[in-house]
Amino acid sequence: MFTKILIANRGEIACRVIATCRRLGIRTVAVYSEADAGSRHVRLADEAYCVGPAASRESYLRADRILEVARQSGAQAVHPGYGFLSENEGFAEACAAAGVVFIGPPVSAIRAMGSKSAAKALMEKAGVPLVPGYHGDRQEPAFLRSQADRIGYPVLIKASAGGGGKGMRVVERSEDFEAALASCQREASASFGDDRVLIEKYLVRPRHIEIQVFGDSQGQVIHLHERDCSAQRRHQKVVEEAPAPGMTAGRRAAMGKAACDAARAVGYVGAGTVEFIADPSGSFYFMEMNTRLQVEHPVTEMITGQDLVEWQLRVAAGQPLPLAQEQVPLRGHSIEVRVYAEEPEKGFLPSIGRLVHCAPPAASANVRIDTGVEQGDEISPHYDPMIAKLIVWDENRERATERMLAALSRFQIVGVGNNIAFLSRLVGHAEFRAGTVDTGLIAREGEALLTADAGLPAAAVEAAALWTATQEQRRLREKAAASLDLHSPWGVADGWRINADLGRRMAFSAGEQRRELSLQYGRQGLSIDGEAVRISTAANGLLRYAAGERHTEATVVALGEQLHVFQGGRHTALTLLDPLAHAGEEQDADGGLAAPMPGKIVALLVEPGAEVEKGAPLLVMEAMKMEHTLCAPARGVVQAFLAAAGEQVKDGMELVDFKAAA
Repeated sequence: MFTKILIANRGEIACRVIATCRRLGIRTVAVYSEADAGSRHVRLADEAYCVGPAASRESYLRADRILEVARQSGAQAVHPGYGFLSENEGFAEACAAAGVVFIGPPVSAIRAMGSKSAAKALMEKAGVPLVPGYHGDRQEPAFLRSQADRIGYPVLIKASAGGGGKGMRVVERSEDFEAALASCQREASASFGDDRVLIEKYLVRPRHIEIQVFGDSQGQVIHLHERDCSAQRRHQKVVEEAPAPGMTAGRRAAMGKAACDAARAVGYVGAGTVEFIADPSGSFYFMEMNTRLQVEHPVTEMITGQDLVEWQLRVAAGQPLPLAQEQVPLRGHSIEVRVYAEEPEKGFLPSIGRLVHCAPPAASANVRIDTGVEQGDEISPHYDPMIAKLIVWDENRERATERMLAALSRFQIVGVGNNIAFLSRLVGHAEFRAGTVDTGLIAREGEALLTADAGLPAAAVEAAALWTATQEQRRLREKAAASLDLHSPWGVADGWRINADLGRRMAFSAGEQRRELSLQYGRQGLSIDGEAVRISTAANGLLRYAAGERHTEATVVALGEQLHVFQGGRHTALTLLDPLAHAGEEQDADGGLAAPMPGKIVALLVEPGAEVEKGAPLLVMEAMKMEHTLCAPARGVVQAFLAAAGEQVKDGMELVDFKAAA
């Protein structure tokens, strides 16, 4: 076994590998960019080296710098994680040339599966079933459109060298094909340095089922059952679970055999995932093979009780697989969700900023949190905005679903937008509960999944009012304690008046909603709407109180003018309404469209002076490795573009001079 390895990645996967290495007594070397100098994986590793500026092309994708760190540190092997260089055959070759073990499959396997077109041809020879499509070398737009017309719509355009949902477009009509192709090629070129695509028949209401495979250098290849990754948005996985709902033993055996046949066809060694698309009839077709560990590998670990990172290390060190096929356990059910810094209500735009408050649910035998960040860390614009993976396990799918909903209700984040409420609605959706999820569920049920819970919770407003009052009293007491007059009546802060107790109205708003209550200060304490309140805790963001027979606990986090209240499994952002605070403010009806985050302008879609309808696409920008389309906020005229195609823009920079119609 190795004594020291280098981890050529960042975020939660780097932290995950470090944890396994620490348990095995292996020292770890981290690499980081200038933007990641204070990151969690850097803090956890035994050694850490900077490999360049924030841009991944100048740091995490610099194979020469990473291998120089391996040489300097004396690392015997490199774990590439997933993403970046994990499926880069050139990097694997460079590792071999430098005498460093690449913890992954042979170069030949990476090369064979690196091109989706070539991989499908290879799978066809191996007898693995394929989706009808075009996987050839000709890439002229007119020819590709003719192939799509031949296959029949809808079709899926997919980057030949792609993965992770990038460089993929579904096309419903022939006349939309070339625009979708151009967008797909731009994204593929930016993400993978290769704009070649393939075309496949897009199956209606399919499921995405993948098989975890493992091979060793002794020639043994096995699978560790399947994962269902059908809950997707824009071809990116949102929820993963194992085993797949409704999977029969016969179908599992057939899919497992096909996956192992695919791995054997390329002489596979190490961890890999063979991905299939399955139709409602039960037929399944090979899509691609990812020659690395997957983001969703924890659900496989939870149902098998195995550490797949440890398996990777042992296989890379030349050891045989720890288990034979018939020894692989399958117990219970596991579900994973990806918690992202993003704003679902704004088209899932990534959110950047500091994690002012980040409190995941407590880890246990049933709840696992894999994360690369902690409270106080920054979510930067340079990398994937994942905050954490939340994984649960229980004895069956129904109980695992309830456990996931409970865990999500306890996950608290303030400082950046997040998708926790969206994930709760998705996992609680009737189709998910029934186990009938297909890849179109999120697109089909988008409105329901994005609709926030109606109403402004009275309990959240009550907690915000009590928190505001107690913090005011605390500040008065601290001020009195700092004065020379220890007996000053101003330090009592009990609301005493000569003739009657103090009463005040407090109003809070959340969006367009508003709620008001009455707060009374008396010698015996506070009252809300005439009901006496007994506060037991009001410090460090935790508020505990009793009102009558009601006992309430809430977490309250102040950020700017807002109070973020977590109570009863809900997160409510409240603003105390002060009628004098914003007097005289006015809002201009016209103006510009601002960049929602730092990025690069990819394409301008209309000419200056164009009259457009509300929702018309105006420009495309690339940020966080994805393309985002900015649309007209109303019917009006695009008077001018304030940034050119190819230009880098900052967060909040005005991009379009827009005049709304009268």
